[in-house]
Amino acid sequence: MDYIPTISRCFWAGDDELMQAYHDTEWGVPVYDDRELFERLLLECFQAGLSWRTILHKRENFRRAFDNFDAVAIAAYDEAKIARLLTDAGIVRNRLKVRGAVRNAQAFLRLVEENGTFAAWLWRFVDGEPLLPGAPLTADSVPAETAIARELSKALRKADFTFVGPTICYAFMQSVGMVDDHVVGCFKYQGPPADKAMDSQQ
Repeated sequence: MDYIPTISRCFWAGDDELMQAYHDTEWGVPVYDDRELFERLLLECFQAGLSWRTILHKRENFRRAFDNFDAVAIAAYDEAKIARLLTDAGIVRNRLKVRGAVRNAQAFLRLVEENGTFAAWLWRFVDGEPLLPGAPLTADSVPAETAIARELSKALRKADFTFVGPTICYAFMQSVGMVDDHVVGCFKYQGPPADKAMDSQQ
């Protein structure tokens, strides 16, 4: 994956080339494709308690193991398939998270059936448009969760998803571009000028 090696980025990208490439080309870019949204959501669920770097470096293994995040296929996984996944050293072998992926696939398909697309259901939480910070965003001011993330978490739990707490939901929102949290100094920052008084937060 291409990345730009000599520019200023958000603090979390660090010096890992895969993280930098993800930051430069994916993170914060609006996603409206259901399969990609489902992949990002499941990866965030697997991240719970771990670093995103760990998950990103295993992403291709996850795609192989989970049928390229085909929700129909995952929703039909039986006990034998789950057992095989739990022996796969290339992914996160957490029994609750693997079972949660199956449960989440089933919940995802129900939402698609009820709403036409998952994207249509999801993007309503931000009125169809990415949120920009209301004040200059710095490394110290990026929130771990927001009111909208808590609302999304509640709605996903009501729809029978699991591993979808507010922090995971906010990380998901950042990932798929529902909110643009690139910070001041990052080449992708789109918020207000850095010298504007920090009188608000999204």
